[in-house]
Amino acid sequence: MAESTGPGGLPYRPCAGVVLINAEGLVFAGQRIDMPGAWQMPQGGIDAGEAPREAALRELVEETGVGAEKVEVLAETPGWIRYDLPPELLGKVWKGRYGGQTQKWVLMRFLGDDADIRIDTAHPEFDRWCWMPADALLDNIVPFKRAVYADVLGQFREWVAGEATSG
Repeated sequence: MAESTGPGGLPYRPCAGVVLINAEGLVFAGQRIDMPGAWQMPQGGIDAGEAPREAALRELVEETGVGAEKVEVLAETPGWIRYDLPPELLGKVWKGRYGGQTQKWVLMRFLGDDADIRIDTAHPEFDRWCWMPADALLDNIVPFKRAVYADVLGQFREWVAGEATSG
């Protein structure tokens, strides 16, 4: 991963994300506790020495309670995808250390039952969850992440249900 700086001269935060799909190709989406109405897929920072796929599986457990035994890894974005924080969030999120994220996304098929999904984790990030078609998720993501989600879902379009473009 190439080092570079984002807005405000701040570095990008390395992040791993999970596109979790069910048997129908619908995508797991959780509504953020801190932003009612904002839905997203599981994602989070990559720890030092951790591979992106390991981080993705760790984040999946931390945010949904779903372990590696309940998923099948199908694909991974070949490159890193970046986004910049909007000016109003610079210096406020991630303790002000980053100007955006550079992300690696992993597509996983959920093999369990809906009862296996537990968002009431030790440090919950979501207060609700559901399975969404890709286009509905794009309509419900925070605007500054929409282009990233459109790119990611577009790369996995053969697996996901719903139109995977931002229109």
